[in-house]
Amino acid sequence: MKTDWAVWQPTERANLCFVTRGDEVLLIHKKRGLGAGKINGPGGRLEPGETAAQAAVREVQEELGVTPFDPQARGELHFQFADGYALHCTVFSADGCEGEPVETDEAIPLWVRRDEIPFDRMWADDRHWLPGFLEGRCFRGFFEFDGETMLAHRLEWIEDLALA
Repeated sequence: MKTDWAVWQPTERANLCFVTRGDEVLLIHKKRGLGAGKINGPGGRLEPGETAAQAAVREVQEELGVTPFDPQARGELHFQFADGYALHCTVFSADGCEGEPVETDEAIPLWVRRDEIPFDRMWADDRHWLPGFLEGRCFRGFFEFDGETMLAHRLEWIEDLALA
């Protein structure tokens, strides 16, 4: 599989929103859907008429019962799966949230120290971009997967994320 990223179009659009407080980041143990059983950031697919930022807030509220403070888009993930599924994901950061995270039918909340992120329980791409993202860097990542196996990746660190 060799994706031509210049002409690539996503099947779906989604988001992730990483809430931080001090040296901790709010992760989830995903209970259902794509990546069930893995550790990830809260997020999900955009609904019709929704912006990525609106979806990021809604998803964090639905999955954890908290509202992230002023999420900022700082990354883009492009995923091509061998089965044809193509996902574009905008990655947001938020400095804190209103409320205390609670378990829902979708996710179990986990506050994790930045130096203790369980990459062995996450998607293979996360170890490539998440540390730099948590340091405040912006990026674009391009990843090819066959199921949960990463086949290829390219990562670009950029000055600013200008989303169309």
